[in-house]
Amino acid sequence: MCGIFGIVTPNLNNCSEKRVKYIADKLFVFSESRGKESAGLAIRTSKNLQVYKKPEPASHMILTKEYIQFVNNALKNEVSDKQYLAIIGHSRLVTNGIKDSNSNNQPVMNGCVVGVHNGIIVNNDKLWEQCPEIHRSTDVDTEVFLALLQHNYNLTKSLASSCIKTFSAIEGSASVAVLFSNMDNLLLATNTGSLYITQDLSKNLFIFASEQYILNQLVQDVRINNGLNFEKISQIGPNHACIVDINNLSNLAFSLNPEQYKFELKENCAETSVEVLDLSPKTYNQDMKARRNSHTLSLENRVKLECMIEDQIKNLPELKRCTCCILPETFPFIEFDEKGVCNYCKNYSKVDYKGKDALEMIISEFRSDNGDPDCLVGFSGGRDSSYMLHYVKKVLKLNPIAFSYDWGMVTDLARRNQARLCGKLGIENIIISADIEEKRKYIRDNIRAWLKRPDLGMIPLLMAGDKQMFNYYPYKLMQQTGINLFFNGSNQLEKTGFKLGFCGIEESINHNKGQLYTGISLTNKLQLALFYGKNYLLNPSYINSSIIDTLHAYYTSYFIPDVSTYFYNYISWDENEIVSILRKEYDWEIATDTTTTWRIGDGTASFYNYIYYIVAGFSENDTFRSNQIREGIITREKALKLAEEENKPRIESLEWYAETIGFDLEDALTIIHSIPKMWDNIW
Repeated sequence: MCGIFGIVTPNLNNCSEKRVKYIADKLFVFSESRGKESAGLAIRTSKNLQVYKKPEPASHMILTKEYIQFVNNALKNEVSDKQYLAIIGHSRLVTNGIKDSNSNNQPVMNGCVVGVHNGIIVNNDKLWEQCPEIHRSTDVDTEVFLALLQHNYNLTKSLASSCIKTFSAIEGSASVAVLFSNMDNLLLATNTGSLYITQDLSKNLFIFASEQYILNQLVQDVRINNGLNFEKISQIGPNHACIVDINNLSNLAFSLNPEQYKFELKENCAETSVEVLDLSPKTYNQDMKARRNSHTLSLENRVKLECMIEDQIKNLPELKRCTCCILPETFPFIEFDEKGVCNYCKNYSKVDYKGKDALEMIISEFRSDNGDPDCLVGFSGGRDSSYMLHYVKKVLKLNPIAFSYDWGMVTDLARRNQARLCGKLGIENIIISADIEEKRKYIRDNIRAWLKRPDLGMIPLLMAGDKQMFNYYPYKLMQQTGINLFFNGSNQLEKTGFKLGFCGIEESINHNKGQLYTGISLTNKLQLALFYGKNYLLNPSYINSSIIDTLHAYYTSYFIPDVSTYFYNYISWDENEIVSILRKEYDWEIATDTTTTWRIGDGTASFYNYIYYIVAGFSENDTFRSNQIREGIITREKALKLAEEENKPRIESLEWYAETIGFDLEDALTIIHSIPKMWDNIW
């Protein structure tokens, strides 16, 4: 879930210090798209293995005096005899291990091993328990990999064998780069294929990065390639590894499959006296305490919140609902005939699934015949996108690259599920990370503005930050990768047209059957813009730091051409089959505070759905289940039971949301509970 990279040169006489520093800085900046929450690097010379890291974006860190001095000292003072130099770097998207404890940031050290890691090891805690011989000093999952690698090496005396054994033990995704204080080797290994390498033909310089596009940008830079002739960029494929001798750049590749590994590697294991300088504090106990207390209210406050919410739920009235679906009388623009059937049911047309054969015809022109990537798959880690990734790889037999956009509201559960599937399927996952602290600030500013003048039509403003995932970044990735097939996992049953309805816009329930984002009419796009403009004037608090991001979200949602192939326009959506396959084959994780498997990877859904439910008497769950009724998938009776259970407030998720964004949940709920209820206007 991060960006990793590195540089090796056997002799700085043949590759200037200035060029090495320039390459490192460029790799930091390019890799920052994958994570902006912390950055760091390790430098291995003949004299030292040193680590520098800070909880700030790489583009900021590389400009600081401390960083510049650290690198200059390593390049000049430590390499006075002009011997080899190896650098590994990391740009972090925080998953587990809070970044404010710098020991959790990367590179991570354990004994004689220093490494950087992209991915999530989902059985992290279990591995520590199962192997008491290894010792833990941080909260980040990377450390268990390094500790196991070192432990297994002590047993096997083979770096390749210990790497294979370590990968066999972990669950999830891992692309790693590891340096050693007692070996002149760089280990590169991945179970997803998120590692690309290139080197100068004269063997003066070896470079690796998480994405091919990053290396493409790098080798095209004239300040780097001047006088150098780089090999074609190659991938370390899924479940493969490479050991590079940093004395001469000779390297040996091997499979992480124990059955395929049938040869001995001669590794450069000469013991040297190396001082290991770790600039990060050892604060594991403090960090674990912070982790336990993170996003957790006191018992007194928890009980108080639960009582507030329970009082609201008890006072919700029995609303008149459609006799066919379960939409209530508070639904925007709803009308009932003499039999109690709503206009949405009467005007509904069933989804016309085009079928697998039609999908096969489309993909035939894109299918790779040599194993190269041939499609991009939008991948949130949620239910629908997870099944789509499984189907594209296992059933359609395509060679996908997964694409994820992290805007700060992707939950750790979703990230773990991303790691599970990509690790098990051996699929590269390109992650584009926003400036998460900035995005969360935008949400916080808009929540505060919304609470000053609550309006249900303005709630989507809280989700504006994720809209670049649907058209903007897919279009850019297609240009960068040269892949022209992009799968989108949204489906017709998920339509939530009531959000436009609360803006005073009546949109047909059957609108936009092919394109789910750009297809509303131009008139309604303009009407939506006028609605938001009016509310900005009535509530100037919306004119805050988020406004540029919001405008960009509106533009990308409605005016950038939709490049998606909608998977669920072809393959029928079957909830039981989807969840069953994901749970059985990938141990796909479900939320503990709700019975639904929808939206559990979206950290903001519990908050906005609670508002809709308390003020309007329904949420997205009601619209989703109503569409299933119309499709003949479930009965009305079952839909009522499911929606009732799924609409129960998700206390833990509400706490997480408030803690993560940074607002007082009790104050917010007090205002939300005081909003006039929509049924008051009807009665």
